[in-house]
Formats: sequence, C-alpha cells, structure tokens
Amino acid sequence: MTTRTRAPAREILGWAMFDFANSSYTLLIITVVFGDLFTRVIVGDAPDYRLGNLLWSLALAVSYLMVVIASPVAGAIMDYRASRKRFLFASYALTVVTTAMLYWAAPGYAWIGMVLLILSNFAFALGESFIASFLPGLGPPEDLGKISGFGWALGYIGGMVAALFVLFVLGEVSAENFARIRWVGPWTALFFLVAAIPTFLWVRERGTPRPLPPGASLVGIGVSRVRQTLAHLRQHRDLAVLLIAVFFSMSGISIVITYAFIYGAQVIGWDASVRTLMFVLVQLTAAAGAFGFGYIQDRIGALRTYILTLAMWILAILLIYLTPSIAELAHDRLGLDWQAQYVFLVVGCVAGASLGACQSTTRTLVGLFSPLSRSAEMFGFWGLSMKLAGVFGLLAIGLLQAVFGLRQALLFCLALFAVAMLVARHVDESRGRAVAQAHDAGLKEW
Repeated sequence: MTTRTRAPAREILGWAMFDFANSSYTLLIITVVFGDLFTRVIVGDAPDYRLGNLLWSLALAVSYLMVVIASPVAGAIMDYRASRKRFLFASYALTVVTTAMLYWAAPGYAWIGMVLLILSNFAFALGESFIASFLPGLGPPEDLGKISGFGWALGYIGGMVAALFVLFVLGEVSAENFARIRWVGPWTALFFLVAAIPTFLWVRERGTPRPLPPGASLVGIGVSRVRQTLAHLRQHRDLAVLLIAVFFSMSGISIVITYAFIYGAQVIGWDASVRTLMFVLVQLTAAAGAFGFGYIQDRIGALRTYILTLAMWILAILLIYLTPSIAELAHDRLGLDWQAQYVFLVVGCVAGASLGACQSTTRTLVGLFSPLSRSAEMFGFWGLSMKLAGVFGLLAIGLLQAVFGLRQALLFCLALFAVAMLVARHVDESRGRAVAQAHDAGLKEW
C-alpha cells in the first residue's frame, strides 16, 4: 500500500509558490487590467462595448477548448513517464513568453491581442492542472484541505503584490495612458518568471517512469490511458459526479473572474480609486476564504464545505445584480447617500470569500478522490471540466450580454451555481475516498 505522508515544509512552500506566481496572470491579464484594456481601449466600441466583450469571451473560450483537448492526454503521459515537472516547466515558459508579447496588442490590432491571449491562457490553464496534480503526494488526506487552502491563499497574496505595482506605477486603463498601461503584459511575465523559481527547485518528482513499449508513442500511450480511465470511470462514480458539479460552478466562476472588473467599469461606473480598493479587498477576502475554509473542510468535510461555498456564491450574484437597486433604495427610503460603487465594495467581499474557498475545496476533493498512481490524469480531467466550463460560460455570457446587456446577463450565474449545488448533493465523499485508497492499496488494477 502507498502511504501518503506529509511532505517537508520547504516542498509544500515551493508548490504553493506556483500559485503565488501564476495568480499574477489571473488577476492582471484576465480579471483587472488587460480585459478592461482590451474591451474599452484596444477594441473600444463605446458606449456599451458589446463587440469588445464578445471578442474577449471568444478568445478565452478558444483557449479553454484547446485545454479540454490537451489536458487529459498530457496528464496521462505525465503519470506514465513521471514527467510532471517537465510538462509544468513547458507550460510555464510558454505562458511567460506569450504574456510578455501582449505588449504588442494595440488599437487597430485587436487580432494580435486575441492570438496572444489564446496562447498565453492555454499555457496558463494547462499549468494550473499540472501543478494541482502534485497535491495528492504532498500529504495524507486529512491535510490536503489545509495544504490546498494555503496554496490558494498565498496565490491571492501574490496576485495582490503583482497588481499593486500596476495600479500605482502603470496607472489607469485608458486610451490616454495606453503607452504605460500596455506594459502590464511584460510586467506580469517577469513576475511569473521569477516568483515560480522555488517550485522547480524544491518540488519533487514522484513516481517511476515506465519505458515505452516497442512501436508505441507518448501521445498514443496518453490517449490509450485516457480511454482506459473513461472505461473504468464507473469505479470513480463520485469523482465523475463531482466533475459535473465543477463544470457548472466553474462556468459561473469563470464569468465572474473574467467580467467582475469589466462589470465595475461598464455597469457600476466606478472611479479609479474605488477600482483599486475593490482589488485589494477581493484579494484579502479571497485569501482569507481559501485559508480559513481549508481548516473548515478538514473538520466538516470537503464536500459540505463545497456546498456551503456554492450557497455563498448564489448570495454574491444576487447582491452584484442588486447593487444599483440597493443604492437607490437607500437613498429613496432611508435618505442615505450611498453610491453604487461603494455598495459594490461590500458585495465584492462576499464574492472574494466565495472565490478562494470554492476553488480550493474542489481541488482538495479531486485530490482525495485520486489514486496516487493516476493523480496527474485525474487532475487532467479536473482541468478538462474547468476549462470546458470556461468555454461554455464565456460563450454564453458573451452572447447573452450582446443581446440583453451585461447586468441582465449576469443572472445566468445564479442558475449555474444552483445546478452545481443540486449535482454535488449526489457525491459521497467517504465512498470516493475509499475507492482511491483501494487503488493505492493495489486492491483494484486497471
């Protein structure tokens, strides 16, 4: 039987440093700066920016579709050849190079921005699955929630460190400031490049590489193992059901991550100072949510924690939609001069806590349900589910906002989180963990 023992503290820190590093991409390119820059300046179809929003969604959806195709096969190859670090390094290098090249995306050259966004987000998203596949080897099941939560919390701190430089040095997102703000791509690439170095120095490669059979290829082996996993997925029923729930919840989360700051600029109409404050508050509450809920899930169970975070998401989406109405009601009924942008700050704290906790908990559950011998492959399917969710969610919101406007389209997220909650109730955490442990004990072989 393979015993899961806690890895040395330095290795866990090295693993978490990749979250610290790659959060700069999520925050600066997808959420806060480049998405706003692309829609309002590079495409710039004022006043409602519906074309810019649609092109942004399409570019991200294409990149996620590429991940859907590549992630499970890459995961199977990594397990077979014990080559997680090499695959992780390749995705890291491609992310750094293509993100730095976003400097060349400019008004009149939106297609350059789309191509580079597709490539950089493809590499970044693959890296998310690759680094997550190390999690089951870092500790026993009862520690995975804390370890995952620590990594996610450290990631939000890293994103905040990277973004403060942009917000205070590069300045606001505007056509007038384009010459400075376009450096957001190279800065993000540099931060990612340097901050992820401890990962490659301290994280161990576990497993023993297997030789290729005569006449076989790595891609062929990868495809064969994926088919084998799919054929035996009934043995991992709870993992399969969980991935369906993850599909719906991540569809909603991908919309919020991609459009939160675009929503603030286009619907709420916030000032630059409020935008900066929102960024800080969301990072702090997301870090607190990921870290705090890591301990909660180890006490009450990861599945119960996941369902709790989905309920928090439903509340957050309702509050986001009602923000202008809450401000108007406070003025008309109570005589309070509450601006919508300040109400939105409070709502952002609810969304931030939900964001860190929900994503960390799903990563823990996949780790608990994954046999060590196939963890990269299982996390490849996790990545597939998340990125297929991104394709679905972003295409849906892109089309819905083009027809109904961004504020009305956001209500679609309510249905996504509600469905995720209903599906998650059919997962049995104890049974899923027992199946993974049986495979590790050699009681079941594929």
